Amino acid sequence: MATPRVTNAMTIDVEDYFQVSAFAPYIARSEWDTRECRVERNIDRILELLARHRTRATFFTLGWIAERYPDMVKQIVAQGHELASHGYGHQRASDQTPDVFFADISRAKKLLEDLSGQSVQGYRAPSFSIGHANLWAYDSLQRAGYSYSSSIYPIAHDHYGMPDAPRFAHMVRPGLLEIPITTVRLFERNFPSSGGGYFRLLPYPVSRWLIHRVNTRDQQSGIFYFHPWEIDPEQPRIAGINSKTRFRHYVNIHQMYRRLDRLLADFSWGRVDDLFLAATPPLAEAA
Repeated sequence: MATPRVTNAMTIDVEDYFQVSAFAPYIARSEWDTRECRVERNIDRILELLARHRTRATFFTLGWIAERYPDMVKQIVAQGHELASHGYGHQRASDQTPDVFFADISRAKKLLEDLSGQSVQGYRAPSFSIGHANLWAYDSLQRAGYSYSSSIYPIAHDHYGMPDAPRFAHMVRPGLLEIPITTVRLFERNFPSSGGGYFRLLPYPVSRWLIHRVNTRDQQSGIFYFHPWEIDPEQPRIAGINSKTRFRHYVNIHQMYRRLDRLLADFSWGRVDDLFLAATPPLAEAA
């Protein structure tokens, strides 16, 4: 398969294994500081992998993590990657009031900008938790000074998703762009094609075909995402979780690094801001 000329956006949601939303019923927020934190070593491996492929990426970084590992944040920026916000406390936007949400995203933005000395333009809601019921979140993001969000996954899912949302970049407020996670449209339905557990579950050639289809059929940049804990098969196992959560979190986790290595070689990748903010992107669908 010929490598498409379209450049895709590589994104990393910087959080640790014990902060995963699906683990919230099993790990109290008050326990986070007592857990072994493995994010630094995983980010080091990711930075080495990106450097080997001469790829720059966007790191949607949790404020809670940045506050505790400022040198890691500075290293991300020093290597030419975009620093973006994942909020401060990894609470779903849909579980917060407008005032609490605004305080969270403002706190994270200020913290990341103070650490990096650079403007933070992008935001991604934990668990893609902006949907029909809380579109007011865009008003808060605009007010806080963000230029784009990547918080919508246009699929049907039991924890998130907005399947009737536009599939590609579109303006949601003046000066605020929403850049959804990438899907493929087949049989009048959107199918996930852009990372996370789906990338670990599906055979690699299927994932490659899905991204290639978006690049060639839709002529659009794909938005791929993963988490640092997904390349860490030696992370502590969480006791007592149900079978669905266990499968989703740990499936093929030992293969993730190797698959990412292939993915970086098979496609062209860049930062979200370079692809979507440096020039006005073609807006494929109306907001």
